[in-house]
Amino acid sequence: MGQKSKEKSGSNRILIIAVAFICGFLAGVGFTVFKLDGLSPKAQTQQAAAPAGQIDPQQAEAITSLEQKVTATPEDYKSWITLGHLYFDTNQPQKAVSAYTNSLKYHEGDADLYTDLGIMYRRSGQPQKAIESFDKARSLDALHIHSRLNKGIVLYYDLKDTKGAIESWKEVLKIDPETKLGDGSYLKDAVSSLESAQKAQ
Repeated sequence: MGQKSKEKSGSNRILIIAVAFICGFLAGVGFTVFKLDGLSPKAQTQQAAAPAGQIDPQQAEAITSLEQKVTATPEDYKSWITLGHLYFDTNQPQKAVSAYTNSLKYHEGDADLYTDLGIMYRRSGQPQKAIESFDKARSLDALHIHSRLNKGIVLYYDLKDTKGAIESWKEVLKIDPETKLGDGSYLKDAVSSLESAQKAQ
């Protein structure tokens, strides 16, 4: 992993959801959380987290180096964040949660960091903690789309709260009515179909 990658800040880590439609909207909507890296949305390339246990040598070396660094200088919140990102990318959610929360002991954090933290809480089986993190992100950035998208995922899939999920996604549409999903379809169409399915029940 290059130096530029190691120094990547949380503000450059943007999250989206990809939606797959199977036999039409009403047959079901599936969401997957992905992580994107880039200086702007136009420059992003999609990256999924690595399978558990699969860490390349450069990542392993970077993790070991950062673990030593934060042990020696625990107040270095930027190193904690970078370590958290590496744990995120190597699918170690509990360690990522620990790294992100340690960083927050020494700085206030931002909406992107709290969204990353929320996703890691979800992956570690703590959906309510994930919701709290997404809400914190929303409180820090009134126009933060990705925290709202991911909150909807947790509400819909983990907490079985379709109404709450729709409300969260409608907040996204208020910010950007033309929000597109990973397959090029529109979030507004997915929300409309979910609402229709609810009314038909």
